[in-house]
Amino acid sequence: MYGTIARYRLKPGAEAQLEEQFRIFQAAKVPGFVATYIYRMDADPHEYYLAVLFASKEAYMANARSPEQDARYRQMLQLLEEEPEWHDGEVVYVEKPLA
Repeated sequence: MYGTIARYRLKPGAEAQLEEQFRIFQAAKVPGFVATYIYRMDADPHEYYLAVLFASKEAYMANARSPEQDARYRQMLQLLEEEPEWHDGEVVYVEKPLA
């Protein structure tokens, strides 16, 4: 798997709009998309971390280069105080809880 972790600051009152944008992304059924995790920090409720997982680096890069993703990203930027800080990389370990 491959993906990105981003740190961003959300504008006050923009949480519902950002959640809707993530639902639109989910509905787009992007090839290779696996999961999204969003964390709101206890220390600062405007600071968030986003982890997005794809099945492969190729699937991640194809999405990143697509005009559709560029449009979604530009919409997201309007809800943020500044551009996100991105950290891309290969997932090297996953532990799933026992059922």
